[in-house]
Amino acid sequence: MIHAQPAADATRLLAGLLEARTGQQIAPSRYWRIQTALAPLLKSEGIPDLDALVAVIMDPENEKLLKESLEAMLNNESFFFRDTAMFASLRSDTLPVLRERRKARRTLRIWCAGTSTGQEAYSMAILLDSDRASWEGWKLEIVGTDISASMLARARAGRYSQFEIQRGLSVDHMLRYFRQDGEDWVIDPRLQKMVQFREDNLLKPRGDLGRFDLILCRNVLMYFGPETRHIAYSKLVKALEDDGLLMLGAAETVLGHTDLFCPTREMRGVYGKALPVRG
Repeated sequence: MIHAQPAADATRLLAGLLEARTGQQIAPSRYWRIQTALAPLLKSEGIPDLDALVAVIMDPENEKLLKESLEAMLNNESFFFRDTAMFASLRSDTLPVLRERRKARRTLRIWCAGTSTGQEAYSMAILLDSDRASWEGWKLEIVGTDISASMLARARAGRYSQFEIQRGLSVDHMLRYFRQDGEDWVIDPRLQKMVQFREDNLLKPRGDLGRFDLILCRNVLMYFGPETRHIAYSKLVKALEDDGLLMLGAAETVLGHTDLFCPTREMRGVYGKALPVRG
């Protein structure tokens, strides 16, 4: 017979599982989020409380429920053109630098890590399309990844509520790149084709994503502890072209966290490989 642990222990165990599987930490002062995040799942599964949930998901046969529980606890905050200053920097500085570096082969690959419901990846597609003349004849590829299958399903659908569509989008972009369908807004299929969404975990070995010219890993590593952050940086550096660029969130930095990347002099929040560029 399995004896459920006290509620406090159940909460700590769930927080530990979340960090071990995804890298994302929840501070003890914010453990209340766990109960709030899991309440809908408990109700739908007919599980009375967190103690009972822990008892169920510790059974290896209930891996699916464990994964659903972890996905429910993830911080999936996302909106279009989040941090406008960073996107302005992408437009005026980062993308022109990469365009110059890639002018011979005329291809550009961008990875949006921790893409959640897809707004960042679609924002990149809008940014490139709004300067279409500069990218005429180029092969542009955007790959958005996330650990959550349910978030990726929403991203692939490209369907957003009125509230979501108004967060960060100008009226011009809203009308140019989305069509209204009932109470939702659906992204233009042309932009949808520019983005691939794939399931990926920054703490697991690399899949077959290939290498990228630009990686956006914004507001992801701030939730990681030192050990898991090191694992993530090791994966990011292997996925980046030698002269590629990494952009972190406005409140994030590599300084004091890794020696695999170093700041660029001219671009705020953008980093290059610290190792010498080959060739």
